[in-house]
Amino acid sequence: MDGTHDLGGRQGFGPVRYTLSARAFHAPWEVRVNSLYALAVRLGIFNMDEYRHAIERMEPRHYLTASYYERSLTGFATLLVEKGVVTHEELEARAHGGFPLSAPSVAGRTNVASRQHFQPGDRVRVRADHVPGHVRMPGYIRGKVGVVVSESPAYPFPDAAAHGVKAQDEPTYDVRFSSEELWPGSADPASIYAAVFQSYLERVI
Repeated sequence: MDGTHDLGGRQGFGPVRYTLSARAFHAPWEVRVNSLYALAVRLGIFNMDEYRHAIERMEPRHYLTASYYERSLTGFATLLVEKGVVTHEELEARAHGGFPLSAPSVAGRTNVASRQHFQPGDRVRVRADHVPGHVRMPGYIRGKVGVVVSESPAYPFPDAAAHGVKAQDEPTYDVRFSSEELWPGSADPASIYAAVFQSYLERVI
């Protein structure tokens, strides 16, 4: 899903602003939202991939103007409505006004049938798939070639887990990319590492 959330590697946004030793929370409601969504995951109301996808589905202008924890609240509330825990009307009654939710979800997908096992040193290409639902592949590596560095344990395949689709767990491969491969003519020489799920990769012969 190419959405507003996938800004990694894009130009024109200026330097990343940050504050040394910044506080994790700036208001009591942020602590409450963070605790509630973590509790919901622990109770099995929804999983982390569903939660991430609910945030990705936010209306773009809302997403770009919302704070980190407002995005978290919107995704959390959207899933509670979709799971039948609360209604949108109940949320708006408590908020004494409008309560924006994320757009409806779409169908997910199971594992890619032709996925392969890789070894450190293998050259791989990220598949040029455009997935309508949740995907844990940053857009800036799509179609790019890198080298496998290591293999991590298998995890639930996010493209399926976010949509309730059955799938096998998959390993992720730590892949090293050249900055000049990712951004030709626009980057100083450097190595960029990304953890890439098995279904997103194909071997380069």
